Amino acid sequence: MSLVSRAQNIIMSPKTEWPVIAVESADVGSLYTGYIMPLAAIPQIAGLISMVLFLHVGIVAAILFAVVGYVLALIGVFIISFVAAKLAPSFNGRDDQIQGLKLAAYAYTPGWVAGIAAIIPVLGGIIALVGALYGLYVLYLGTQPVMGVPSDKSVVYTIVLVIVAALVTGLLLAIPTMLLGGMLAASMMH
Repeated sequence: MSLVSRAQNIIMSPKTEWPVIAVESADVGSLYTGYIMPLAAIPQIAGLISMVLFLHVGIVAAILFAVVGYVLALIGVFIISFVAAKLAPSFNGRDDQIQGLKLAAYAYTPGWVAGIAAIIPVLGGIIALVGALYGLYVLYLGTQPVMGVPSDKSVVYTIVLVIVAALVTGLLLAIPTMLLGGMLAASMMH
């Protein structure tokens, strides 16, 4: 299935797409190169364009910020997938790293796609946030077919996974700000 078709299906009809995803054969390399890497680049590229055009950040600082953010996004997906796999048995689900990666990758899809709106300052951030929030619902829908978590435990599993994901995301977002915040501020002053 093409990247565009899969993204469209997971956003528009996640209830029917998750069972298809659950039984597909995949590996870390194919999930990253064929899906995660291209989609995770969308908000970073949009943010880079916005920084340069609207926030008047220097091109070097904007590129550096985008690259660091992109690498951290790729790492974040892997961390969340690892947690999803290791947490699942506590909720009568399967400890399966590939299934955890599928769950994380495809649940991030609405947020990544909505990240294109990051080109537009402020309003774009709100649109991206709505996409990310919808991704939480998509995540919930995937817990049963992908991780084998029973329906009576799926809500709590999702909540715990979302809390962990929020902590990981917060920490990962803080890294480029700490590392590059001064550079961004300096480049905006010129």
